[in-house]
Amino acid sequence: MKQLTYEAHAKINLTLDVTGRLDNGYHTVEMVMQSIGLHDNVTVTAETGTGAIEVTTTSGSLPNDKSNLAYRAAELFFSELSLPNSGVAIHIEKNIPIAAGLAGGSTNAAAVLCALNELYHCQCSKDQLAAMGVKLGADIPFCIYGGTMLASGIGEQLTRLPAAPQCSVVLCKPPVSVSTPAIYREMDRVEIAEHPDTQAVCEAIRTGSYAGLCAGLCNVMQPVTGGWHPEVLEIRQTLLDCGADGAVMSGSGPSTFGLFSDPDAAQRAYNALKARYADTFLTDFFDPMD
Repeated sequence: MKQLTYEAHAKINLTLDVTGRLDNGYHTVEMVMQSIGLHDNVTVTAETGTGAIEVTTTSGSLPNDKSNLAYRAAELFFSELSLPNSGVAIHIEKNIPIAAGLAGGSTNAAAVLCALNELYHCQCSKDQLAAMGVKLGADIPFCIYGGTMLASGIGEQLTRLPAAPQCSVVLCKPPVSVSTPAIYREMDRVEIAEHPDTQAVCEAIRTGSYAGLCAGLCNVMQPVTGGWHPEVLEIRQTLLDCGADGAVMSGSGPSTFGLFSDPDAAQRAYNALKARYADTFLTDFFDPMD
């Protein structure tokens, strides 16, 4: 047997704009995506001799069958490369909250693809793995690359940006569930009051302007999710009251984060939110190039 453990990092959206709707029902987006230090640990063991794909997790809320993206990623890998499966065991040590707008399932799937590629010495490039991954989910290509990226299309068209200015990140997920398809349906019904200036945020990142980055944080889904779940807006206000330089919801929510240049202010915000919400984290930006 052969075994590898990958860190599967969560992502946040520094900007998120919905730019259109395709005939197949998918929406086009433009967004700046950022990996953060918060991560799951995904251990993949190959050639177990079972001839099956087995998934175990530390979370009682995650399925262990084909409805788990990690399982489907392994299945896809063997199918795409016409490789026999002599047995694969996948264990996910879960730290990223589930259904939180943080690409937790997608980053696990990305880790499985990368681990199997290495374990089977397939030498697929990241571009090739991303082309596989997008068949399962639009966030998987980003999770394969990681770092700071501009995403367009349905989220799979990626442009590498320089590493964003480093800061403390306080992230909080209230105990509510958000349906991404339901949010998109509502987005089709409402008029978007404020679109992000994504290009300005990209320029701030390119020039290393932390102030410009914070000023540009914007997510068009925040008013919709926040309207359904007031906790989202309350968490954002708490972050700002504690000294965040900027705060916004990630993805379709409900996770909301604040950026802090002052570590002491970040700690105060973490303490204030952790007292109310178990899924509160103090982390930072993650750059896979470091």
